[in-house]
Amino acid sequence: MDSVKAKKYLGQHFLKDESIARRIAESLSEDVGNVLEIGPGMGVLTKYVLEQKRPNFWVIEIDSESVEYLQTHYPDLSNRICFGDFLRIDLSTLFAAEKFAVIGNFPYNISSQILFKVFDNRNRIPEVVGMFQKEVAERVAAKPGSKIYGILSVLLSVYYDIEYLFTVSEHVFNPPPKVKSAVIRLKRNGVERLECDEKLFVQVVKAGFNQRRKTLRNALKALNISLDNVPDSYLQARAEQLSSQDFVALTSILQNETIEIK
Repeated sequence: MDSVKAKKYLGQHFLKDESIARRIAESLSEDVGNVLEIGPGMGVLTKYVLEQKRPNFWVIEIDSESVEYLQTHYPDLSNRICFGDFLRIDLSTLFAAEKFAVIGNFPYNISSQILFKVFDNRNRIPEVVGMFQKEVAERVAAKPGSKIYGILSVLLSVYYDIEYLFTVSEHVFNPPPKVKSAVIRLKRNGVERLECDEKLFVQVVKAGFNQRRKTLRNALKALNISLDNVPDSYLQARAEQLSSQDFVALTSILQNETIEIK
């Protein structure tokens, strides 16, 4: 398998327009010290993050050919290149217990999984700047009432302020993808803990959107929790009509029902 085919197989389309790479790097807040770049490839974005002289900058790359290229062309970074899979790695091995920002031109085939891992590590990741397939970026940044508003929209927006920064043409990549891309930024808000059980919150959000065409009265039956004390304003709505704070309030009501049942 030649290198271009290998990269395409891995889900990676390499950015060749350096002005966009610089713009992505500059979208990261100046006060962020620890930074992890996911999927640096041949380093087109890496170069501009290095120019910013961040105190602690790591990259993680799953492709051995790209790792060799980075070690050769960015020797100052060589001892901070992690050869591995972001979805599998124990993040404490890179930054101990410290907080760190995430940046990257993310592989399309795992971009949603990357965001779920960000959500799981939300208390350690104060900021994310990433390039995604445009459809995914729009979905993450969507507001209640939109047909593309979904699970990630709710889970991330309860803990992060989300900005859709700019759209990127398919013609600035090698190989060119069949879709446009977009860059979004997630910045941690002031919410440390929800006013409800956080695990149940995730279950409620997923149950609601897993049957998004149904009203919540029907969609939430999958949880096997009494809905007797849930106001009709929630039960008659569909998941896409509720904000993240509505889901928190709904979960708080359902949490009391689970306590009573036990």
